[in-house]
Amino acid sequence: METIHTVGKRKEAIARIYMTEGKGNITVNGRKFEDYFKTLKHQFAATQPLKLLGVENRFDIKVIVKGGGLTGQAEAVRHAIAKALVQVFGEDSEERHKLKAAGFLTRDSRVVERKKYGQPKARKQYQFSKR
Repeated sequence: METIHTVGKRKEAIARIYMTEGKGNITVNGRKFEDYFKTLKHQFAATQPLKLLGVENRFDIKVIVKGGGLTGQAEAVRHAIAKALVQVFGEDSEERHKLKAAGFLTRDSRVVERKKYGQPKARKQYQFSKR
């Protein structure tokens, strides 16, 4: 199997991954996976597609992630891994249907709403005084 390159996105985070056959080693920005994503919530979110298909120890993954916060980065990694697994198993495979049903192949398009002028935040307004 050659190296598979995919990109995943969430909010402002962009994750680029390089997946090859291996023993399940994951590195993020040159660091160990557990050192980069310290909380179990982020570790679980990033590796959900691998656990769903039961292939945690089958691929080595190198991740380069930029932008956003840790939660957005973890979910961007999840999106990229799911897209890479579709390339490995094929477009018409049973694995793709499992990933699609779990929602891992859909780019979550929710982003922060912009701040408007004349207001302190996007929707919050300054206190109104009638008199």
